[in-house]
Amino acid sequence: MALSCWRPACRAALGRALGAGAEQSRAGSGRLSSLSRGFATAAPGLHQLTSPSFGFLFDIDGVLLRGRLVIPAAKKAFQKLTNVKGHFRVPVAFVTNAGNCSRDSKAEELTEALGFKVSPEWVILSHSPLRLFHQLHDKCVLVCGQGPVEQNARDLGFQHVLTIEDIRKAFPLLDMVDQKRRPKELPPPTIDFPTIEGIILLGEPVRWETCLQLIIDVLLSNGNPGVELASAPYPHIPIVACNMDLLWMAEAKMPRFGHGTFLVCLENIYKKMTGKELKYEALLGKPSTVTYRYAEHVLKQQMESCGWSFPLRQLYAIGDNPMADIYGANLYHRYLQTQAEVSVTAMAAESEKHLETQRDCSISVSSAKNCHSILVCTGVYNPHGDIPTDPEDILKTLSHGHRDFHFDPSLVEASYVVNDVNDAVELVFQKENWKQG
Repeated sequence: MALSCWRPACRAALGRALGAGAEQSRAGSGRLSSLSRGFATAAPGLHQLTSPSFGFLFDIDGVLLRGRLVIPAAKKAFQKLTNVKGHFRVPVAFVTNAGNCSRDSKAEELTEALGFKVSPEWVILSHSPLRLFHQLHDKCVLVCGQGPVEQNARDLGFQHVLTIEDIRKAFPLLDMVDQKRRPKELPPPTIDFPTIEGIILLGEPVRWETCLQLIIDVLLSNGNPGVELASAPYPHIPIVACNMDLLWMAEAKMPRFGHGTFLVCLENIYKKMTGKELKYEALLGKPSTVTYRYAEHVLKQQMESCGWSFPLRQLYAIGDNPMADIYGANLYHRYLQTQAEVSVTAMAAESEKHLETQRDCSISVSSAKNCHSILVCTGVYNPHGDIPTDPEDILKTLSHGHRDFHFDPSLVEASYVVNDVNDAVELVFQKENWKQG
């Protein structure tokens, strides 16, 4: 397959099955019809003689890489996107829901895989927008995940950071599932342990039983693990979760558990123990709108540094996961049609407190007019998989998104479905009348 995009028969069946359920949502969204109009009205001419007015948002796992393996089409795509010096011809950002690493390490990984220098400034991890959460930066927070979680939190602006391991060492009697890790002697009581004022979930941790137990302990003790209260405090201390992906694609033939699976466990354990819903201060990472707004900001900074004078008008988000990449891109396109102020929570406010938080952490008005979603078939999405035809069955099958994001079936349908990332790049160049030379 070269320049042409394709829509598998199973996707057509999916569109028909979604028809009845999607009609109500389409009425107020101006979604895919607007996307088609955005393509149809792309400014003609050879933009490269001046500057590009479009940019790419690339997912990584399932689009560029499968675990540690490079997808061959990725190298072909970036030969088109870069010149002989390895510099981008058009603005590019890498938007991933990975969060158990630093921007520097992810940039190094991409540099080695793709064969040209990738700057950390071009990499957007699921937790990158936490830089905007100034209201939490001076509080004592518990961070959970794997990799350099403490350093990541400090790099994001948090000044007082505790880890799951810090709680384990201070309160060894709390971690009791693994019998080999139970203390043989009763330890002395811990004193002067700081009160935890917030919880930051950066990504899926290891030893889920330990993390689930200790996070629940922190919530039920109002930030004072080891202290028993007469009743569970509610509302509980603030929680921010990054990366809601239920599944992700690595070298294995089938998708693997993601951080979203860990969140499902945490939410249900908390509700089972308290009878109340776990509430989040914010949910970050795709499909959160703020992640795409932050990505657009990165593209605009890149354009300024390259001296490209045209305003950024068209975004092309390329991904393999319908419920994260495609849903998020279409949701951001819907936002662009309204040009409302974006909040860092990327969620509907339910209280005056949330409204105030949103105003304090908003970022500048977008210049983009459209965000086009392009789905590739090299990752989570399987064009030959069994697609249910009943709308209710589709909701059950496809709705892998987080419980706090209302599932709109119309937002799962990509603007375009192509075979791989190289075809996606060629498609965009064709739509933008952009010459590769």
